[in-house]
Amino acid sequence: MRIAELSRRSGVPVPTIKYYLREGLLPPGELTSPNQARYEERHLRRLRLIRALIELAQLPVASVKVVLEGFDSDDLPLHERIGTVHRAITPHRQVTGDDEMRAVAAAQVRELVERRGWAVQPDAPAITTLIETITALRALGQDRLTGHLDAYAEAVERFTDLELAAVTSYAEPDQIAESVVIGTILGETLIAALRLLAQESLSARLLGPASASDG
Repeated sequence: MRIAELSRRSGVPVPTIKYYLREGLLPPGELTSPNQARYEERHLRRLRLIRALIELAQLPVASVKVVLEGFDSDDLPLHERIGTVHRAITPHRQVTGDDEMRAVAAAQVRELVERRGWAVQPDAPAITTLIETITALRALGQDRLTGHLDAYAEAVERFTDLELAAVTSYAEPDQIAESVVIGTILGETLIAALRLLAQESLSARLLGPASASDG
């Protein structure tokens, strides 16, 4: 396809596509003349991934370039290529609060990972995020929520199985990796929205006027 069709199908303006080409985010097309190039489906998939990283994950262009370089590395297995992107889109949080409380939270997270048999790197940013969240919950007097970690983990495992089953049906490794990344970014929003809807429904049932009158 020509760049105009690539723009139409991707929803990315032509000047932006040319910018991505100049920055090395998008691989060049096949030259058909000194001033024209032909693009393929892989360029369309890459544009979708770039848009997800920039517009949804809010990564700066410089960070996206580093992520994509690791993503395209033939030296890394698919799992590690996906992990590179996961680490880039996970916020790096500075844990604050009481050191003793944080140590308790860290031990709880470590035990959870071991109990669930999760194969995760100890320096995964999500580990720090989880420790910080548990520390904050305890500091705010919400210890009851921290007691449901296994239930949360079990629910997460169920829908993660569904996600991976959906994306691993693709034939090409690049399609699988890009689908996992985009699914991770949008999946956070999807899960959060469903959770809010469920909370509103249960709150109306348990705490609304009708439930009060029934009591």
